[in-house]
Amino acid sequence: MGLAIFDLDNTLLGGDSDTLWGEFLSDHGYVDGPAHRAKHQRYYEDYLAGRLDIYEFLRFQLHVLTQHDMDTLLGWREQYLREKIRPILLSKARERLRFHQAQGHTLLIITATNRFITEPIARLYGVEHLIATEPEIIDGRYSGEVAGTPSFAEGKVIRMEKWLEQHGLDFKESWFYSDSHNDLPLLNEVTHPVAVDPDKVLAAEARRKNWPIISWR
Repeated sequence: MGLAIFDLDNTLLGGDSDTLWGEFLSDHGYVDGPAHRAKHQRYYEDYLAGRLDIYEFLRFQLHVLTQHDMDTLLGWREQYLREKIRPILLSKARERLRFHQAQGHTLLIITATNRFITEPIARLYGVEHLIATEPEIIDGRYSGEVAGTPSFAEGKVIRMEKWLEQHGLDFKESWFYSDSHNDLPLLNEVTHPVAVDPDKVLAAEARRKNWPIISWR
């Protein structure tokens, strides 16, 4: 049996779910819009350049979750999915998911973005298995800290190995679809790495290693 792994942001989605969550919060006045946008842009530039301090970024990203009760957050999330996420679901991504499903492959989304944001997006795509950064919850509220290893860069390999162990699985044939050079550690681990609408660094590496380069846009 094969394992088909998919990055989420700018791969399965025609945009970045985390950036759009910040835009949603800013649009509706749930955060200080100009300050939030400026800080998020700085982190996004660090991400693109491969120098993101993931723990510093997550403290920023998760802070808003600590300020509100779960019912409020879940209401915001439903509105966010309608306004920001449904318009950027990609039909070609759905086709590739269905292709792997028809082959009997296990589908898995792996993303650095936190589970609060990404779990309902995985459901929209009909994907049961999700590895995401886990925000810590204490007594029904988010603490603002991360539980375990963030699924970012080399952390995706760590989380992937743990997931396989937990499920008692050892896939000999695997695919990983990603747009980002930050995912090179996991791309180098699978038997079928695929660059999807890749950034410049990943595109160059894919050409050097003769990996497929495709577009779902």
